[in-house]
Amino acid sequence: MNPLAVPNANAPASPAAVAASGRLQPWLPYLAVLQTDIRQTLASWVYRIWVVLLVAAGAGYLLYRLGIYREAGIVQAASVMIGELFLWTMLASIALVVILTVGSISSELGTLGDAVLSRGISRCHYFLAKWHARLIAIIGTFWLLAGLMLIAVHLLLHEDLSLSGSLVALVSMGVLLMAIISLGLTTGALTNSTLLGVTGVWMVVYVGGFLTTLIPQPTLVPSRLLSRLPAIVKGEYDWDALVQLLAVLLGGSAVTVAVGVWQFSRRDV
Repeated sequence: MNPLAVPNANAPASPAAVAASGRLQPWLPYLAVLQTDIRQTLASWVYRIWVVLLVAAGAGYLLYRLGIYREAGIVQAASVMIGELFLWTMLASIALVVILTVGSISSELGTLGDAVLSRGISRCHYFLAKWHARLIAIIGTFWLLAGLMLIAVHLLLHEDLSLSGSLVALVSMGVLLMAIISLGLTTGALTNSTLLGVTGVWMVVYVGGFLTTLIPQPTLVPSRLLSRLPAIVKGEYDWDALVQLLAVLLGGSAVTVAVGVWQFSRRDV
């Protein structure tokens, strides 16, 4: 190196210089992946189809019930209307949410070596950034649209809706979606085929949901939670049983993500 050479002011600083200056931020790669994945999720055709289906189903159902009321004078309780809306939107959402989450990592496995191993981000941060991005995009969108449905039904028929019950219903469905997102993302990180991963998660969710209906009453399981949404939005629910179910779902999500991070950090990509 020429000692008389003048250093280039526009040249990027070396990692050692950045670390010495105190400007090295280990969470910046995590934030970059988080922001990028949120943008990719919102731009995904699967996400847009999901949003269109939710909006069309909600608007169509409300117009249908409003037409029956005006033509035949048949009035349906607001709790029944919003309960049916939430039930069918959740069942439809699960199928597309699985596709959104399983493909988050599995679709990038071909370029993951260059994207992760040669960059300043660990596999743990990469996995967590993907997980948090899908949680924010999917649950945030669902809460927004479900909240608009609640407001619309409240304006039409508000006689038996409870504010606390409606919030409990939204939180419960958000936790249920969180469990599905965690399972889908972990499956996608551990499989090389997106199609195989999606099929496997579908079988686990739908077959497992059916099998839980065989558990004797009065144990609260996810399938019974969805069927009891009309009572929940009215404020009629067993708080202890609900907290126990949500704790199981949150604990299951945490264990699933921990297994996903551990296995993803050990596998070859």
